[in-house]
Amino acid sequence: MQSLSLEFLRVTESAAIAALPWVGRGDKISADDAATTAMRNALNTIPMRGRIVIGEGEIDQAPMLYIGERLGKGGFAEVDIAVDPIEGTTPTVNAQENAITVIAAAPKGKLLHAPDMYMEKLAVGPKAKGKIDIEASLIENMKAVAEANGKDISELNVVVQNRPRHAEYIDQIRKSGAKVQIFNDGDVIYAAATCMEHIDIDMFLGIGGAPEGVLSSVAIRALGGEMQAKLKPQDDLELNRCKDMGIDNPEGVLKLDQLVESDECIFIATGLTDSFLLNGIKCSGRSYTTHSVLIDGKDKQLRYIESEHKFETVIQTV
Repeated sequence: MQSLSLEFLRVTESAAIAALPWVGRGDKISADDAATTAMRNALNTIPMRGRIVIGEGEIDQAPMLYIGERLGKGGFAEVDIAVDPIEGTTPTVNAQENAITVIAAAPKGKLLHAPDMYMEKLAVGPKAKGKIDIEASLIENMKAVAEANGKDISELNVVVQNRPRHAEYIDQIRKSGAKVQIFNDGDVIYAAATCMEHIDIDMFLGIGGAPEGVLSSVAIRALGGEMQAKLKPQDDLELNRCKDMGIDNPEGVLKLDQLVESDECIFIATGLTDSFLLNGIKCSGRSYTTHSVLIDGKDKQLRYIESEHKFETVIQTV
């Protein structure tokens, strides 16, 4: 997997550059289509036998790298891929913060194979690993995380996405005396940030997309944190799709090693617009500068990578 790291970096960089012309233009479908096409083209140049095990598109009815799609130009490496060509289409088309292009990969059979549906998620950093239980109450989990992190509950910083379904969570957290950091888009980087010591986030929770959950889980495992999740089937069709993909108990608890089963995993995200974690793409003269994060589960390293892309080269490859 490590030998493919720079190849996957090129995938997220290509997708971000392809989507850049659509920043601020209000057209989600065209932005996602541009990123998806660039990502697919780049993936098909990699010497691997890749398969999308969970991807975006079914909830939003957007262009997609569809679940089960085979990618790569062949070779010995058999790779499972989780992907979101644009994580944050709304901030992209509104020229707002927190839009990224993101991919995660692991050896064949090591990433959760599931439909694109809703998922409940709870994530914490390394100090609180082994202390959380998604089936326990929110307050019980907060007390456990506060103790593990050496904090009073009033000092906790909990991030929650700004959605009506999370209003009760936000109310409970505030009544406990803890702080709530509310965000609109980009739950992948907020979940992963629980494991980054330079960012003051103690806990992430909420209900969002399953692809984003699997993507987050790779970063969290690679950085030594913990995540638990539960799929949220909305009807019998979604239940049956889960079972068809080998999930015997679709509404059961998914521990981290069920979301991603191997330390030999890679997470890469490239900033499309600025965020608290990554700079967006910058244009200067006849080149683009991209800013990416690469997290390698084997060596437990987080790397920030800045790359310059000549305009002529981009036109030829995207």
